[in-house]
Amino acid sequence: MPILSARIARFTTARPFVIARGSKTAVEVVVAEVSDGQHIGQGEGTPIYYRGDSAEAALAALAAMADAVAAGIGRADLLDAMPPGAARNALDSALWDLEAKQTGIRVWQRIGLPAPRPMLTAFTISLGTPADMEAQAKAAAHRELLKLKLGGAQDVERVAAVRRAAPHARLIADVNEGWAGLDVEAMCHALSAHRVELIEQPLPAGADEALIHVNSPIPLCADESVQDRTDLGQVIGRYRFVNLKLDKCGGLTEGLALIHAAKQRGLGLMTGCMLSSSLGVAPAFLAATHGSFADLDGPLLLAEDRPHGLRFEGSDVHPPEVALWG
Repeated sequence: MPILSARIARFTTARPFVIARGSKTAVEVVVAEVSDGQHIGQGEGTPIYYRGDSAEAALAALAAMADAVAAGIGRADLLDAMPPGAARNALDSALWDLEAKQTGIRVWQRIGLPAPRPMLTAFTISLGTPADMEAQAKAAAHRELLKLKLGGAQDVERVAAVRRAAPHARLIADVNEGWAGLDVEAMCHALSAHRVELIEQPLPAGADEALIHVNSPIPLCADESVQDRTDLGQVIGRYRFVNLKLDKCGGLTEGLALIHAAKQRGLGLMTGCMLSSSLGVAPAFLAATHGSFADLDGPLLLAEDRPHGLRFEGSDVHPPEVALWG
């Protein structure tokens, strides 16, 4: 009889992590473990705080699933039994991991992927003054792809400062809903002069209709506006990419379905992560093999990762090892 246990883990950040909605110096995640008596599958989820989730709420949601897990609930059944979020992501990931350990078949094999290879990941530059972001970018100028946290009227100056510090890096920008009240089209054109390749979520979720008339030279990517498959219809004509995060959609099982649905609608894919350890990012690595952009640097932003963490080398992240997940 499978036994579910869960706990909260806390990780401090290497430096304050600042975005348009605020600053963090630590993150709490929920960890699910499912044991069959011989093998233990593990999964991790980071609560989507802007949606009102918390580590305590996720822990309670997992505790409520103990009987269902003991009765043998499967991953597909979780889609109806639990809402999207960190708790379902953690449990879904733990079940994937347990299956891999029970069968000796890696998750990438089970979902029909070729043997995964290292992939390019973005490295995040936290929101700050132009001078602060220039200093961060200078320290990271050797990285191939930088993701800039933006969110205000000084964003053009911020991007210009980063470009001075990292003239050869590729740049993507994450506004985190921070351009409300600004001329989005003008901002997009201004950022294009600095060779920005993608802009995430310029306006608050729910205000996307205003983007229909925006003629942007840079593709726009929906993040907060797309939580799972049910949101895809409302971003057509407003965005060209969607940012898949397993904590938003509730796990790799739903994530793979979302990827298929997005491709059917002609939407490009970026795979991101919340602040999390390597255990939380490992399933997202497999999802990211389907997309054009990967933002999987969560563990790099922590003061200390968990044992057997993902290996980061140069600008690349390596696939998860068996000792970590999957």
